[in-house]
Amino acid sequence: MEIMKNITTLSAILSATALALSMPTAFADNPEQDRLANETVDSSNTIEEVLVSAHPLSGEGLAQAIQTLSGKQLLRNLAPSLGETLASQPGIHSASFGQAVGRPIIHGLGGTRVRVMEDRLSTMDVSVTSGDHATSVEPFIADKIEVLKGASTLLYGNGAIGGVVDVHTGRVPHLRADDATTGRFEASVANNGDQENFAGRIDGGFENWLWHVDAFDRRAENYKINGFAESGALRASEEEEEGHEEEEEARDTLPGSHYKTDGGALGLSYATEKGFLGAAISRTEAEYGLPGGHGHHEEEEHDEEEHEDEEDEFAGLTPILDMEQTRIDVEAGIKNPFGTFSSLNLRLGHNDYEHSEIEPNGEVATFFQNDAFESRVELTKEADNQRNVYGVQFDQRDFSVEGEEAFVPGVDSRSLGAFWLNETGFERFDLETGLRLERVSHKPATGASRSFTTIAGSGGLVIPLSEQLTWKIALDYAERAPVGEELYSFGPHLATNRFEIGDAALDEEKVLSATLGLSYSNTPWDVTVSVYYSDFKDFIYQNADNRELDELPVFLWEQDDATFTGIDGEIIYTTGLFGERDLSFRGFFDVVRADIDAPTESNLPLIPPSRIGLSSDLDWQNFAFSIDYVHAFKQDDVASFELPTDSYNDLSLYLGWQIPTSRDADFELFLRGDNLTDSEQRHHTSFIKDSAPQPGRRVTLGLRYTF
Repeated sequence: MEIMKNITTLSAILSATALALSMPTAFADNPEQDRLANETVDSSNTIEEVLVSAHPLSGEGLAQAIQTLSGKQLLRNLAPSLGETLASQPGIHSASFGQAVGRPIIHGLGGTRVRVMEDRLSTMDVSVTSGDHATSVEPFIADKIEVLKGASTLLYGNGAIGGVVDVHTGRVPHLRADDATTGRFEASVANNGDQENFAGRIDGGFENWLWHVDAFDRRAENYKINGFAESGALRASEEEEEGHEEEEEARDTLPGSHYKTDGGALGLSYATEKGFLGAAISRTEAEYGLPGGHGHHEEEEHDEEEHEDEEDEFAGLTPILDMEQTRIDVEAGIKNPFGTFSSLNLRLGHNDYEHSEIEPNGEVATFFQNDAFESRVELTKEADNQRNVYGVQFDQRDFSVEGEEAFVPGVDSRSLGAFWLNETGFERFDLETGLRLERVSHKPATGASRSFTTIAGSGGLVIPLSEQLTWKIALDYAERAPVGEELYSFGPHLATNRFEIGDAALDEEKVLSATLGLSYSNTPWDVTVSVYYSDFKDFIYQNADNRELDELPVFLWEQDDATFTGIDGEIIYTTGLFGERDLSFRGFFDVVRADIDAPTESNLPLIPPSRIGLSSDLDWQNFAFSIDYVHAFKQDDVASFELPTDSYNDLSLYLGWQIPTSRDADFELFLRGDNLTDSEQRHHTSFIKDSAPQPGRRVTLGLRYTF
């Protein structure tokens, strides 16, 4: 009911927006005003992109480290999960749980500290609740994926203390070129796991109306692996355990790694010279296995004979997760709305999410629901060499979980934040500053309610030493309120193989971060490097308690001081093999070190290893070729309850042939090979890395059509 009241109240704002759009106005010709409202509509009804960046200030001059994946680079990196799609970018890793789940890790931080968004609003799913929950955003229909590395709390609130991943889908359409209809379709098949992918989108319009349609369908069977599902380190530790019973081990194929997901969206906008008003509705359904030994946990002993019969009947089967989501998005932008403000942008989103975790015998063991509403309003004011952004954001989440694995009670969460950002250009440098104040409250179904007030502030300098060389310096202070899982958990959590106990007395997490960045661009070289240091006070994490409950090790949510230190960078050299700049060589690296100042631990768990990567791309006439090599080093700086992870090599290849056509359209036939050396790859960022390696060698054949 409360969500409906919010929608009703905000519908009044939309009505006022629609009225404002109908009023005639003349736009001043100002190229700087291209962030939060539509550009001038000429006599042919050409409307330019409103939101070209997740950040309302300067994208190119941003003091914060930023990574963008778009165009052919995005198409060639597409993977079943968002984390895997981004995993070859410096400073970004994937917290995988089989091939259907992969949440991004930024500079060693993930989960509740990285905000995953779809068109500047949260995905509003439950992916931060557990490592086996997938994000509901679909990378195959993305126009662009933008990553803000480091604290982005000012704009996006508590969940962005470690960074932001924003998937630009264009489902609420803003872009139109004359009366042209554009689209993209892709279909592919792969040998490992019999993977099948289909995705397509069409964007068009007539007069002042813009529309968007997309659809996707992806599925795969259990994928093949090289050797045993369990790592050598885990098998060795099991052999050392007293009383350990030998059992048949999975090998060659990973049980529970299958998936199928499908969905689509419809979007419609009305645009005039004054601005635009649009809405989109999307639907996503997914069903995927839960690998890594995630299974039914018995709280009571069964009759031995009955239990044996049950095991025989469902032998070789794994639990599955069955997810459904319906999402509604509304967006409005007005040019010169009132006073001296240059633009206003309003975003509303409502999400109805649910999933069931189903045992091999067909019983629903646990049922999750998340009814979420999110809204944000941004006002931009520009004068001379300054741009100011003022905003308000409101989030509402009604979360509930029932059943055997209800390790956390239902929690109703609310947050209200106000923020201000400024960009001022001086003769020798640009200065960026900002402040945010936020109020967060949690009301559990059982237990005491908690409320928190958090503040955040930042300052940044962009110093161009020449046209080619720029220094970037950023200093951020941010606070994060604990989430319901950290405060109120109490019960068995089989995805992590733990009995988790929260602490309702947790305080806010605080971090002071400094980032030094360098960018150099001078044909044929492009270089970006960033060094960062984050000093956390009262860092919230899980620590082993050396006890067992329900035959599971107990882990407590605790707080101690922590530090994250790292460096990452990318070097690109582009030259011409046949007279043009058609050949490029790329190298990247990333290193992160995370220490915890705790009585029993010095290393934080799930921290990614160091990596180096090399690649080369060639585009010649109708052919495209790329080869990528990544070496992930051994991770042995581990917590006491973790096992070290071996190093691995990853070699991939892409071949594309642009089929000539007589129309204004492109056909591309492509062949892609992943993990061509068929090496055993385990992500240290995964809860199940010792029982579920990444897929072995996979070859994909596909056709892409763009018009």
